[in-house]
Amino acid sequence: MLEEEYQPRRRLPPHLRKKPSEEPPFDYEIRDARLEDMPDVREIYNHYVANSVVTFDEDAMTLKEWKTKFERLHKAGMPFIVAVSPSEQILGYALVAPWKEKRAYRYTVENSIYLRAASTGKGLGRVLLGELIERSKAAGLKEMLAVIADKGAESSIALHEKFGFVEIGRMGRVGFKFERWLGTVLMQKSLK
Repeated sequence: MLEEEYQPRRRLPPHLRKKPSEEPPFDYEIRDARLEDMPDVREIYNHYVANSVVTFDEDAMTLKEWKTKFERLHKAGMPFIVAVSPSEQILGYALVAPWKEKRAYRYTVENSIYLRAASTGKGLGRVLLGELIERSKAAGLKEMLAVIADKGAESSIALHEKFGFVEIGRMGRVGFKFERWLGTVLMQKSLK
């Protein structure tokens, strides 16, 4: 049996070697949502409608529904913000909406934060929630609620906990989506 000779592996000259890929910086600005942002907002939200249980909606929202919602929230003075890339792409959005329609609930809102799939895991949700809280305080709102799915939304629960939201209740088996029962976690933060 002959011993094979050891041959070192060839290396490409430095100018032909792949350089470690550097991810471009994740740049964005936070601003008030505008009516013309609603097509992107709809696209982001409808992705979650079709692919996750973080929303209990089963039917995609139309552009008309989003424009109506935007107008209603704008008229009520409710914060609705977007994160925008330098190329003007909407990366995510955050809003608050009245918790209930009865007048006594007028200082209590429910938040919603949704990110474009490529924008997750980069800290954008944290920035949007922080800004949403500050703008809600400035708008004179006093209590913020988060209604979060009890499955598949652990990162959302953790994010809200970091901002001082506390769990105030759970409801089991209140939603049925993708052939399974789902519950919700209710969290609250005082904005005083």
